[in-house]
Amino acid sequence: MTLADHPTTAPRPVTYGAVLGSRDVVRLLGGTLIGRLPNSMVPVGLVLWITGGGGSLGFAGVLAALYGLASGLSQPVKGKLMDRYGQTRVSTPAVLLNAGCLATLPLIGADGNPASVTAVVGFAGLVTPPLEAGLRALWPTVLPDLGRRRVVQALDTGSQGLLYIAGPLLASWLATAYGPDTALTATAALALVGAAVVLTAVPSRSWRPTADGAAGRGRLMSAGLILLFTSMAGTGFAFGAMNVWAAGMAATHGPAMLSGVIPAAFSTGSLLGSLMYARRTRPGTTTTQLIATSALFLLGWLPLLAQPGPRTAIALTAIPGLFFTLIITNGFHTVDSLAPASRTTEAYAWLILSVGTGQAAGTALAAALAARLYVLAALPAAGAATALTILTLAHRKLGPARRRGRHRRSRHDQKRHVNSPVNEGDTRMAGVSGPDRHQMSRNGFAARASAAAQEEWLAARRAEEQRTALARAEQFENSPLESAPSGLWRG
Repeated sequence: MTLADHPTTAPRPVTYGAVLGSRDVVRLLGGTLIGRLPNSMVPVGLVLWITGGGGSLGFAGVLAALYGLASGLSQPVKGKLMDRYGQTRVSTPAVLLNAGCLATLPLIGADGNPASVTAVVGFAGLVTPPLEAGLRALWPTVLPDLGRRRVVQALDTGSQGLLYIAGPLLASWLATAYGPDTALTATAALALVGAAVVLTAVPSRSWRPTADGAAGRGRLMSAGLILLFTSMAGTGFAFGAMNVWAAGMAATHGPAMLSGVIPAAFSTGSLLGSLMYARRTRPGTTTTQLIATSALFLLGWLPLLAQPGPRTAIALTAIPGLFFTLIITNGFHTVDSLAPASRTTEAYAWLILSVGTGQAAGTALAAALAARLYVLAALPAAGAATALTILTLAHRKLGPARRRGRHRRSRHDQKRHVNSPVNEGDTRMAGVSGPDRHQMSRNGFAARASAAAQEEWLAARRAEEQRTALARAEQFENSPLESAPSGLWRG
C-alpha cells in the first residue's frame, strides 16, 4: 500500500500569532509599509507644494504623474539588478538618492526653474527603492512553510490599500500644519527609516537569488507570464476606473468626501479579504483559485451598474475589494511557479508594473468619460471581465511546465532510457518465458519509479526463483543451479 492509499488529515489553519511571531516577520512587514508610505504621499505632497508656491494645478498634476510613471516603469530594471547583485547593493543607493531628491525640492523652491524641478522629480521616481518586490523575494527564506507564507503575503497585499488612505491624509496634515516643504522633508525621512529597517535585517542582507544557471541570464518571459501580467493589468484597470467613478459619484450626489470614502471602503474590503484568506485553506490549485477569485471580483462590480445611491455604493464597493487581495496574492504565487528561480524579483516587479499600468489606463479612460456616470460605473466591471477572460483562456499555461510522457521522449531521453539501470534489469528477463515473463514484465514497469525500487524487486524475484529452482530440483533430482533460469543469475 502506498502513501497515497492512506487517508491524510487536513493541516491546521495557520494563526496570525504564529506567523507574526516568526523571526523578522514583523520587522520586514512594518519596515516595508513605512518605506512604501511615501509612494502615496509624494503625489499629494507635490500638488500641495506647487500650488502652495503659486504654481498651476496642471503643472503639479504633471509632476505627480511623472513620479508615479517613472517609479513604475523602472521596477523591472531594479528587480533585475537586485536578482544579480542582491538587495543591499541595489536598494541602499536607490533610497539614498530618492530621499535626497525629495529633500532637495524645498531648496529649489516651488517657484524655481520648472525644468530643474521636473528633472529632480523624474529622477526621484526612477530611483524609488523596490521594497515590495524585494519583500516578496524574502518570504521563501524567512517562512519556508507554504501555509505561513500564504498568510503573510495576503496580509502584505491587504495592507497596501491602507497605505493609499493613510499616506494622502498624512501628507495633507503635514502640509497644512507645518507647510508643504516640511511635508516633502518628512516624506524623505520616512523613506529612509523604512528602508533602513528592512535593509539592515539579516534576511535582506544575506539574501541571494536561487542559482539555476547564470543569475539573471535565463529567459524570463513565457507565454504564461505574459498572459498573467496582461490579466493583472485588467485588474488594475478596474481599480483605477473605480477612483474616477468615486469622484463622479461625489460630483453628482455629494458630499465631496465621497470621492475618498468609496476608495476607503474598497481598501477596507481588501484588508478584510486578506484576513479571511489567511485564516482558511483554499481547495484547488493556484490557477483555479486565481480564476475563481477573478470571477468573484467581476461579480462584485456588477451591482454598481444599477446606479446605486451614495450609501449603497459605499457598501457595494467593499465587495469587490474582498477579492482584490486574493487575486494579487494568487498572482504572485503563479509567478513563483512560472518564473526562473534566479529572476523572481524581476518577475514580481513586472507584476507590480502590470497592475500599476492597468490602474493608470483605467484612470485615464475614466477621466475622459467622466461626464457619463453610467459609463464610469461599467468600466470597473469591464476591466475585471477582461482579466477573467484572459485567465480562463490561458489557464493551461499558468501552471508549472508538464513533464514529458514516455511516448514523447526526445532522442537524448531515449538513450538515457536504454542505458539506465532499470532497463539493464529488464534484460535479465531474456531467458524467461510464459506467465513468469508476463508477470515480471508487469512488475518491471511498476518498479521503474526509482532504481532503489528496481533493485528491491529484483531481489524479491531472485528469492522467488530460488525457491522455484529448489522445488524443481527436488522434483527432478537436479541441482538448483542447473535448473534455474539463466537470465536471472547473471552478475
